[in-house]
Amino acid sequence: MNVEQLQKTLRASQYAEQVLGIHRNLIEQDYAVDQFLIPLSTEQIQAFVQAALNNITNENAWMREMRILRARLMFRWIWQDANALTDVVTLTRELSDFADASICVAKAFAYQPLAAKHGEPMGYNGKVQDLIVIAMGKLGAQELNLSSDIDLIFAFDEQGETNGRKCIDVQQFCILWGQKLIYLLDHMTADGFVFRVDMRLRPWGDGSALAISHAALEKYLSQHGREWERYAWIKARIVTGGKEGAELLGMTRPFVFRKYVDYTAFEAMREMKAMIEREVQRRNIEDDIKLGAGGIREVEFIVQVFQLIYGGSKLELQDRQCLVNLHHLGEVGLLDPNVVLELEDAYLFLRRVEHAIQALNDQQTQSLPHEEEPRQRMLDTLGYASWDAFLHVLNEKRAKVIYQFEHLIKEKEPDPLVESFTQLEKQLNDVLDENAKNLVHEFWYGHALKKLPAKAVQRLKTFWPHLVEAVIQSDNPQVALLRLMPLVESVMRRTVYLVMLIESKGALQRLVKMATVSPWICEELTHYPVLLDEFLSMDFELPRRQDLEDSLRQQLLRIELDDVEDLMRVLRLFKKSNVLAVAASDVLAESPLMKVSDALTDIAEVSVSTTLNLAYQMTAKKHGYPLDVEGQRCSIDHLAFAVVGYGKVGGIELGYGSDLDLVFIHYMDEQADTDGLKSISGFEFAMRVAQKFMSLMTTQTLDGRVYEIDTRLRPSGEAGVLVTSLKAFEQYQLKNAWVWEHQALVRARSIAGEPSLRDKFEALRCRILTQPRDEENVRTEVLKMRQKMKDHLGSSKEQQKDGIFHLKQDAGGIVDIEFMAQYAVLAWSGSHPDLAHYSDNVRILEDAAKASCLSSDDATALIQAYLSERAESHRLALANQSMQVNAADWRDTRVIVCKLWQRLIDPSSIVSIG
Repeated sequence: MNVEQLQKTLRASQYAEQVLGIHRNLIEQDYAVDQFLIPLSTEQIQAFVQAALNNITNENAWMREMRILRARLMFRWIWQDANALTDVVTLTRELSDFADASICVAKAFAYQPLAAKHGEPMGYNGKVQDLIVIAMGKLGAQELNLSSDIDLIFAFDEQGETNGRKCIDVQQFCILWGQKLIYLLDHMTADGFVFRVDMRLRPWGDGSALAISHAALEKYLSQHGREWERYAWIKARIVTGGKEGAELLGMTRPFVFRKYVDYTAFEAMREMKAMIEREVQRRNIEDDIKLGAGGIREVEFIVQVFQLIYGGSKLELQDRQCLVNLHHLGEVGLLDPNVVLELEDAYLFLRRVEHAIQALNDQQTQSLPHEEEPRQRMLDTLGYASWDAFLHVLNEKRAKVIYQFEHLIKEKEPDPLVESFTQLEKQLNDVLDENAKNLVHEFWYGHALKKLPAKAVQRLKTFWPHLVEAVIQSDNPQVALLRLMPLVESVMRRTVYLVMLIESKGALQRLVKMATVSPWICEELTHYPVLLDEFLSMDFELPRRQDLEDSLRQQLLRIELDDVEDLMRVLRLFKKSNVLAVAASDVLAESPLMKVSDALTDIAEVSVSTTLNLAYQMTAKKHGYPLDVEGQRCSIDHLAFAVVGYGKVGGIELGYGSDLDLVFIHYMDEQADTDGLKSISGFEFAMRVAQKFMSLMTTQTLDGRVYEIDTRLRPSGEAGVLVTSLKAFEQYQLKNAWVWEHQALVRARSIAGEPSLRDKFEALRCRILTQPRDEENVRTEVLKMRQKMKDHLGSSKEQQKDGIFHLKQDAGGIVDIEFMAQYAVLAWSGSHPDLAHYSDNVRILEDAAKASCLSSDDATALIQAYLSERAESHRLALANQSMQVNAADWRDTRVIVCKLWQRLIDPSSIVSIG
């Protein structure tokens, strides 16, 4: 054994002297195999723990061996630290690995006696429940120091009961399990302890149940989680608990990391800073290198405040380790690289000093010693000639931390807008009429404000000048203010939104612009304030199909099939938030019309596909699976069921308020029974899937409905069955369908369900549409249907005389162009089958030109007219305005459309546009 290194170790630690005196033989054996000279891997530490406990079943013997192992390892770590044979990161990782291994073996040892007495803990989901151990604080971040407590939280996945003779509920079992785990590690014996265990970070702290279910923890964090708990959960890590533990931890991430840039973290940090400063003064702990000014805690706070503000949008900032995140802050440009280096240097120095303090007597303390003897021991360990020389370096490092901390968490300066609000009010009054002024007065002096907590009122008063300034700068201040006031009322209790809009001027300006353009968007945000979470974090790019699918799948992952209410809520908010994102991109980024329609159609298709899968699983869970017409068992991977979209969704031309025209088709053996306990026929199974689908999509809840759905285009309309077999659909279309039903089929497209059935439908659609038809008969039938629509839905003669034009239904409007495209397919696809390929009007007209059925000029003119009219219809939908517009503004466009209508469909019509 290296005598010089041994002397330095014993000089660094009185605790090491005691360990050597008791366990000299064991320590000499450890040294002999070079364990003092090399770093240990996670696997090696686990092997040490397993070897120490080999075949031990007696509790006292188990506790003794674990404590002896801890003493041996502690001697090794103090030796390495005192002789500069390790670094802070390696040492803290090894200490954390030992804590993890100790928790795992203690948990395993504690389980057997409990299970023998009470049986296995069985959840209501039928699975054996595991004790999920969550490491918090330094252990969670794998940054444990030489004499750390370990902060733990115990949880389990599902409530239930044990299956033994002395039956108890799962929670009570896990509480007993956790208590024994703590005893095995924490209890002080003649051999010491393994780890001190602190459970105070659990929900409600001391006095609450020692173990909590996944559902109860989720409810606690969403309803009662406090700001300081967000900081605590940053470092949370699952030590044991497998898949269920990972899912539980995933559930906590939205509580910690808000999806938007969370400026409220600054205010919370200021409050915590003031609280810590008061505590430092009260306890006179300026010499505490963790809690004192410029200490370890301040470095961690600097990192954590950036994590909480930006971690939701910059996922790399969600790492648990302080130094890793510090480097990420430099990489993403949130901290200057020189500042990162200064803080890293200070942090590593302070952690090294912390280890030197704790090595002295194996005590959980970060205070510098006052006595000469321990000070001299520390100086020998750290390599300084005098205490003053050491303090000089320490104070230099701390001063750099203090500067950065004060710079970041500085007290908020008086808001200049609030100071000059009188001038703003005068400007606002100049642009408001009397009714608007009265509404503002009623808002500030009404009952709603009197019931608000004082803090909420203060935040509202701080927010108001910022809103007024943004409103005054808008194109229509009165309209913007009056549309936004209901939204402000709906969120003034959730003041986090107000703080964010104060801190993020750009978000407030975008919100004001959206309000000016679209009352519909304001109404959506007012009725469903949760959508503000999405709005404030939007990048105003149109959502991509893959991202939509991934997002919805993730949101539904933890929800049981039986929890219909939660399933419906997720479906509704998914649709609303993404349609809102499209609207924001439409208004603020001026996205092209076709791209907007594509995105709205993608949202609908993902909603339909997901809902169909849920409806199918729910029905199969109750009744088992049916057979398809070829005798093959259906399953979730072989639905033998498809959803066909007609109209706007079929034509990939959805607007903001569009409903969905859907038809359900199946490929099941209608007579064969399903294979479940409550078996039903294949026909009834298909019906129940369709009914469940309709229920999930259209039931009115507090979150609205997903979509309005119209199924009247199915065979035989409202008189027909809700879902039909592919064979019956084929027979109906070939033998009984009217021409207008084939017209509707032009804009039909399979949008969800079994891929092979969808292919069969597309082939059938093409076969039906490409049948040879008499052009004159098609022209007559199309004209007859168009006239019916004009009579029922178009502007009246009086309105037309008054210069009103219905953008969609009147002559020269959108429907005329749609009917001409449908006529082209029905009349000409018999000889030009490519015309039946697409379901959207633009590509049908383009293909008609390619086939020389229309001239290129005519097709281009119709497409341009169609796109300009549709773009205006989108704008009107966003503005909650009628489709009836000023006819004079659309004269030239209508003339072009009506002339082509006369040439293609109705030679007898008169082109007379006023």
